[in-house]
Amino acid sequence: QVHLVESGGGLVQAGDSLRLSCRGSGTFNMLLVGWFRQPPGKEREFVAAISRTSSTFYAESVKGRFTISRDNAKTTVYLQMGSLKPEDTAVYYCGAGVQSAYTVADYVYWGQGTQVTVSS
Repeated sequence: QVHLVESGGGLVQAGDSLRLSCRGSGTFNMLLVGWFRQPPGKEREFVAAISRTSSTFYAESVKGRFTISRDNAKTTVYLQMGSLKPEDTAVYYCGAGVQSAYTVADYVYWGQGTQVTVSS
């Protein structure tokens, strides 16, 4: 069993930066970990993912602004978000799975989510 806990969300202004953390347990370090977000009234969408060998994947909408990384010693994956925009406002979830990166259905474990609000 893998337990995921997100942290780091908050209220920021457009142009600011924020770092989200996803701390895992169990076999976390052996899994692909992804960040998804769910804006109000919309579907959960892919943001970024990192494989167990630290290959990274990004949605086009965040490329160049967000960076995903992992620290296996701390069993934590980070999402560094920069140049934030109001449209980045959402609940951000981390998920962990075995394969693929972009699809909600491919992730087995999920955290409870953390709210990110970007004001204009």
